[in-house]
Parts: sequence; structure tokens; C-alpha cells
Amino acid sequence: MSRLRATIGLAVVLAACAPGATSAPPEPTAEGDIPAHSSISPHDDHPALARLDPALLAAVRQATEDARRSGIELRVTSGWRSADYQRRLLDAAIAKHGSLEEARRWVATPEGSAHVTGEAVDIGPTDAADWLIRNGDRYGLCQTYANEMWHFELRTTPGGQCPAPLPDAGG
Repeated sequence: MSRLRATIGLAVVLAACAPGATSAPPEPTAEGDIPAHSSISPHDDHPALARLDPALLAAVRQATEDARRSGIELRVTSGWRSADYQRRLLDAAIAKHGSLEEARRWVATPEGSAHVTGEAVDIGPTDAADWLIRNGDRYGLCQTYANEMWHFELRTTPGGQCPAPLPDAGG
């Protein structure tokens, strides 16, 4: 049952970034998870947002307003996550990819996850993530991993230059 729950947890993260994810507000949980095929507004009352670094949340909210003026809707598909939830995501990735080394390309350990510390946010849908890749430096928001176009962290000062993305979550 634990492996099934972990697999479902990983599916939640991956499916939330998929085209066609709905914008219906999901029921919040204390773990910060956002159900599959859903996303939340950066202005929603949800643990995944409430436990984000305040500067990160402010940057995402400002970017959301500016993107909206360009006809793009930014949605949060993942924000803060509990360490237990992150562990389940990692366990599911290990089961899927066959090894910790391969799983780490996609999912960080609870000890190394910027989601667990509230310093990362995943943005969807694809057009919104693309908009943020092109404009995020205005807010200090940078794509962190080359293989995760949806994952953003504050990696520069607003208006600064974003560093090149790391190849993947494994470094």
C-alpha cells in the first residue's frame, strides 16, 4: 500500500503539470500536496503556499499579475511539501526508475528538496512556465533544472541574470 501511495503522489506532481490540468481549487492538506490534474492560484489559501518563503510567494504573485496582463495564467502545481510527502514522491520515483540515482534526476531527497524548505514552486500550465522562463528574472525567479521547465526558485535579485539551470535535480 505504501508503494501505491507513493506512486500516486508522484503522479500528482507530474499530472498537475500536464496540459489540461484544471484550475478548480483542490482541498488543502497539511502535507502541501495538490491533487492530480489540478492547480491553485498563487492567491489561494493553501498550505502549499502558506509555508513558502514570503519573498518567493511575493515574487510569484507579482509575476502572476504581470503574466495575466499578457494573457497568460500562472498556476501553482506544487509549492511547499512536507518531508514525509517528499519522501513518498522519492520512493515512487525509485520504484518507477529502478534506482535512487536515476530517481534523483527527477525528485530530490527530503533533506535536499527546496520544496520542503519552502524555497521552490512549480508552475503550470506549459505556456505559463514558458512565460516565466522568459520573464522570471524580472522577479528573481529562475528555472532551476533544465529537465523541469516548471520548477522555479529565487536565484537572482529582481532584474538580475538567472544562472544557467542545472541539468537535473541530481546536480
